[in-house]
Amino acid sequence: MKLLAIDTVTEACSAALWLDGEVRERFEIAPRQHTTLILPMVQQLLAESGLNLSQLDTLAVDRGPGSFTGVRIGTGVVQGLAYSVDLPVVPVSSLATLAQAVWLKLRHENVLALIDARMQEVYWARYEFQGKLMVTASAERVGPVEQVMMEDGPCYCVGSGSRQYQDQLQSQPGFQVLADSAYDFPHAAVLAGLAVNAYERNEVVRAEQLEPIYLRNQVAQRKSAS
Repeated sequence: MKLLAIDTVTEACSAALWLDGEVRERFEIAPRQHTTLILPMVQQLLAESGLNLSQLDTLAVDRGPGSFTGVRIGTGVVQGLAYSVDLPVVPVSSLATLAQAVWLKLRHENVLALIDARMQEVYWARYEFQGKLMVTASAERVGPVEQVMMEDGPCYCVGSGSRQYQDQLQSQPGFQVLADSAYDFPHAAVLAGLAVNAYERNEVVRAEQLEPIYLRNQVAQRKSAS
């Protein structure tokens, strides 16, 4: 199985190449530099492996939720690459990617994944471990952190949203925000593993069918009335 995954939906930008279980990744926290970084990351990974796009089985992308611009960049790049060599695409959730990283590294089985959505809101969903994957225990949503705190503990909170609202979250009995900032952003290497599983379940789309997930259409704070 040969799969290329990219993630551009937060301040982090990453690409990963999955080659029969071996994963190579490029990762950088670089706000507003995704359009400059992502294609060179892809080209470096392919060149190091002696591969070209047409030799891959599929592409994978973080379809959101996340930054409106970042989600558009990722889906647009993957659509272009997929069109060029007629490859299917596996869309993967940013929140699921955050939760899966916690399971892979720490074996925590109950996770709240939160991404800062600006405007005093977060994108969030709750995940529980089943089999070998973290699966959604609540739908992906966007809203103020007070909505998140209506969930029952115990659970581990992860992602940039958990860092932004750490004090509030940890005031809730049973909520624990992970101290390690390595879990603040999705990684393409983790996304690639989720995509392999999704590919085996035939959860693929053609490039023209790929749809970004924003959860809300409003992407900028309304200006205060004068």
